[in-house]
Amino acid sequence: MERTVISTSEAPAAIGPYSQAVAAGQLIFCSGQIPLRPDGSFNAGDVGEQTRQALNNLSALLAAAGSSLSQVVKTTVFLQDMNDFAAMNAIYSEFFTSAFPARSTIQVARLPRDARVEIEAVAIRA
Repeated sequence: MERTVISTSEAPAAIGPYSQAVAAGQLIFCSGQIPLRPDGSFNAGDVGEQTRQALNNLSALLAAAGSSLSQVVKTTVFLQDMNDFAAMNAIYSEFFTSAFPARSTIQVARLPRDARVEIEAVAIRA
């Protein structure tokens, strides 16, 4: 099976020893996206703004891999505070409007850069 590293300047560069995304066969595995802008600056807005930035980053990664959010089969959402679930979900539902992917949402003690949300995804190539 072919393995291809996906990289784009339309999403923030990896901040550690990992790839932005990796395609393996027909699957695309996107690393968790926190609310970093493509230039690497941190979006310190509320959880809604941070969710929007993370999903914009995922959208850019998928586009670079020849796919899109409509091809996502699974997401994992990491929240710093589960009390932010409704606000995150409101923005999430703007990006995923039908044929929803499977999803897990987990509260964690801390995220990189003290982000309030991180989202990772698995998609298929369009």
